[in-house]
Amino acid sequence: MAIWVLCHLLLFLVLEPTNANLEGDALFALRREVHDPNNVLQSWDPTLVDPCTWFHVTCDSQNRVTRLDLGNAKLSGKLVPDLGKLERLQYLELYMNNLVGPIPAELGNLKSLISLDLYHNNLTGSIPPSLSNLSNLRFLRLNRNRLTGRIPRKLTKLGNLKILDVSNNDLCGTIPSTGSFSKFTEDSFKNNSRLEGPELMGFVRYDVGDCN
Repeated sequence: MAIWVLCHLLLFLVLEPTNANLEGDALFALRREVHDPNNVLQSWDPTLVDPCTWFHVTCDSQNRVTRLDLGNAKLSGKLVPDLGKLERLQYLELYMNNLVGPIPAELGNLKSLISLDLYHNNLTGSIPPSLSNLSNLRFLRLNRNRLTGRIPRKLTKLGNLKILDVSNNDLCGTIPSTGSFSKFTEDSFKNNSRLEGPELMGFVRYDVGDCN
């Protein structure tokens, strides 16, 4: 019995730093990709085993990253797919920066995510359909970027979604009207000149032609 307990204790001690290292590597991948003029990421030291000691990072009692607060930090550069490795992340706050490029499809792996705030950046490309995997998501704010393409209809299955804002982009096609989207008003979609739908037009239109 004592040997069994000892083995499990050793396994726990081995696995925990491994998780911390993986999450630290994922966060440091972001640091390498962005320009940080105010040195808000200066404490992100890859030689430390535990990223929970870094500023702007919050962890749970098991030293797993649950929150990343980098709103209005004057960061520029691209998001990295590595962020999808933060399995217990609940809040990803990267609003009001100067981030460019696409939203990584890998963010759809963040099954614990409650809030995804990427508004007021310069993100391009389409909204990844993989975000429909975020069953715990309550807040999705992608407004004031340069996103294009259709709103993925798979997002309508996000039953816990309370706030959606994709306004002030360049989205096109029609606005989904089923599932969680039935409760969102025109304000969630405004200032997308190529976007049509029941909230804006009073009836459902079906997507036809090209929409890029």
